[in-house]
Amino acid sequence: MRETMKTKYTRRITAAIGLIVLMMFGPRVLSGEAIAPPKSDFMRFLEQDYLLGDWGGLRTSLQEHGVDFEFVYFAAVPMNLDGGLKRGGVYQGGLLMMLDLYSDKLVGYEGGQLHVGGLSIHNQSDFAEKYIGDLNKVSMLDFPDTLHLWELWYEQKFWGNRVALKAGQLVIDRDFVLPEYYNSLAGISLLNQTFFYPTMAFNVYDQPFFPVGHHALASTPYGAPGARLRLDPCSHAYFQVGVYDGNPDRKHGGTHVKLSSEEGALIYAELTLKINQSDAATRPPGNLKLGGYYHTDDFFDMYQGSFVAFDNYVAAQGFPLPPISGGTAREHEGNYGIYFLADQMLWREVGKDDPAQQGLTGFFRAAFAPKDRNLAQFGIDGGLVYKGLIPTRDWDTLAFGVSYLEISDDLRKAQRDINALITSFGGPAPFSKIADHETVVELSYKAQLTAWWTVQPSLQRVFHPGGRIFNDTADAWAFIVQTSLRF
Repeated sequence: MRETMKTKYTRRITAAIGLIVLMMFGPRVLSGEAIAPPKSDFMRFLEQDYLLGDWGGLRTSLQEHGVDFEFVYFAAVPMNLDGGLKRGGVYQGGLLMMLDLYSDKLVGYEGGQLHVGGLSIHNQSDFAEKYIGDLNKVSMLDFPDTLHLWELWYEQKFWGNRVALKAGQLVIDRDFVLPEYYNSLAGISLLNQTFFYPTMAFNVYDQPFFPVGHHALASTPYGAPGARLRLDPCSHAYFQVGVYDGNPDRKHGGTHVKLSSEEGALIYAELTLKINQSDAATRPPGNLKLGGYYHTDDFFDMYQGSFVAFDNYVAAQGFPLPPISGGTAREHEGNYGIYFLADQMLWREVGKDDPAQQGLTGFFRAAFAPKDRNLAQFGIDGGLVYKGLIPTRDWDTLAFGVSYLEISDDLRKAQRDINALITSFGGPAPFSKIADHETVVELSYKAQLTAWWTVQPSLQRVFHPGGRIFNDTADAWAFIVQTSLRF
């Protein structure tokens, strides 16, 4: 009798356990869906967000207390396959270091953020200057060696996040002319620098061989003291304005601050219309941005400055030619430009809740600047980016972009007049081709090999490198392999 009672008790327990298992996994088993085995340590390593994981729980603990940090290493090997100045390739590397402190978790009040960012760039040589001769620069990492304070700012949001004020060491490309759906610091789809930040914006730099001014652009990796105010009056639009030092420190690690009237200030303003970005929206999102900038410093006349630049170039090359410019060029008060940017997700592959946001995105951008004080007077670019094109490769991106940069008509006129002047004295025309434009076509594929590792090959065709400003450089084929690691 005891054995029989024990047997019945055992059977009831077994049946109860079986029923629980059937309730939990029965639908998957009956439907033929296999129960996934536990993930291996190696698979968990590949799927973690960072190469070094959670740092033994330290990263999660700090995030819970309002402290977030990230290290990203970029490495690239740009190669000139044909044309340009000479064939060959170099190694380029950069370490990006970022730290963010959030006031709500750290000290108990809402809307505050302190951000610190640094960059360490180590390159073998200036690839664009020595191999391609291009203005746009085919490699994202093509900057002089530096250990630089990139950003150091505090932002406070008010009135339900409708008003945000940010001040400190800022870079303009983190706020203005900023694409949100095709190319950003967190999701680089194209490697040519003009797709990251338009070359037209660099008109405010001193031009090669021109008289020396005191102006430049606070763009990655160079920051400058400044402040930015953003207003979000509704869910469909926002407006922002920023004021920055007109000549950022590019030589002392970004820590040398010099605010003076001779450098002036650079002011940006931008209006953004947000398309299909509300919680109730069902169609793909996008943005329309209209903006402009004004630099308060004086800028040299492009026509007269081209004669001075020609004299300085001839002297630098050691040619025995007398100067033709008189050594001076008139100045214009201030400089400005306007731009338009559109980036729109054209088609979703899955839906708005897809973590990878797979689908097709298109972008278009145009910019204008006056020809009498700028190297380039017009720029336009556009293209397509597809995320998740290959099945099971949901986070990979295939990107195609085209950029056209038109050289100033006043510079072109100066070249024709210099040719006429030199030939009238029996000499050869120094400009065999008159400057016109630089055009870039890029095809890139970024493979997300793990959550923390990407590999990105890029093929670029550069037409008229340098816009034929100094010489008729042959069209170039450039190939780049870039990788990134998140720590």
